[in-house]
Amino acid sequence: MQSSQKPLYLIIMEDLKEKILSGHYKEDEQLPTEVELAELSGVSRITSKRALIELEREGLIYRKRGSGSYVKRQEPKGAFEGAASAAAPIISMVLPYMATSELDFIKGATDYLDAKGYYLSIHNSNWSSEREREFLLRMPKSGSAGIILYPISTNSNNDLLNMLYWNDYPFVMIDQYADSLPVTSVVSDNVKGGYMTAEHLLGLGHERIAFVSSISIEFRSSVRDRYQGYCKALRDQGIPIDPELVITDFYREADKDESNTFYRRLVGQVMELGATAIQAEHDHLAVELLRSAISLGIDVPGQLSIAGFDNHMISSLVEVPLTTVAQDYSEIGRKAAEWIVGRIEDREKSGGRTLVPVRLIERASTSVAANANPL
Repeated sequence: MQSSQKPLYLIIMEDLKEKILSGHYKEDEQLPTEVELAELSGVSRITSKRALIELEREGLIYRKRGSGSYVKRQEPKGAFEGAASAAAPIISMVLPYMATSELDFIKGATDYLDAKGYYLSIHNSNWSSEREREFLLRMPKSGSAGIILYPISTNSNNDLLNMLYWNDYPFVMIDQYADSLPVTSVVSDNVKGGYMTAEHLLGLGHERIAFVSSISIEFRSSVRDRYQGYCKALRDQGIPIDPELVITDFYREADKDESNTFYRRLVGQVMELGATAIQAEHDHLAVELLRSAISLGIDVPGQLSIAGFDNHMISSLVEVPLTTVAQDYSEIGRKAAEWIVGRIEDREKSGGRTLVPVRLIERASTSVAANANPL
């Protein structure tokens, strides 16, 4: 029973380690590739790659870029132990949860770090600011050379982020930035994404567009920027922002609603206010609103257009495929890794904000507003 509770990468690693030490794999013999290991073990390539990385860290194999992994000549025990200090540096990535987008963050960072001789360790804060705080306190002390942080919130653990910055510890934020901190960040161009979504809806003749976010505008810079883009697009068309159509900070109430009536009430509220379109904070919220509208007999997009953000997998699979904005998560991960390696190797302290472009994806959930003259 205990072995089944081990991480999958560790099970694969221990199996390969036993075969190396027993002589099944000889010196300089090539091991199965990441793809082959993934297929043989029924795991993802990221998992098989982690197993090989850990074997390399233990000094049992060496890896040739573009070729594969090979059994390393084993030194006498004393020399082997002394070599531990020469292990490649580790960059720690702290994520709030694990999903498809997070795997793309990891892939982008890993591809760059592998080429530079660094390892990436992954840590899940599971939407807990306390757990995130533990990671930020522990990692610098445990030998991590730097941190790539996807924070719970723009406002979480700012005291520790200040401490890391003024102690010259290398770290970079992804997905969000903090205006109050001189910290480097790599984020999507959320203002542009919010603008493009609103501009698209305006171009279809919608003038009453609701902006809906389950969290407050202040909670995350990403949401705040999408809202800024929404406001700017309306202003550019001479349409005032109606505070009644900006509906935010309801996730606690929604979570408590076991009967799933909350979102139906919200859609009803939006319709009563005369809105013909909803611009949602992200795809999962957009899907909740879309399904609630359908359950109420509202035609999407005939009576109500709905747009999301993120281009999550569900956006193309839902009953009415969502118009959304795609982020380049892999590029965010790559740029964050590139910056942090430069910071470690060159001691370059200058930070700033790097914006990664986004793109609008038009699908069936948005259409011309009824009785409207589209722009």
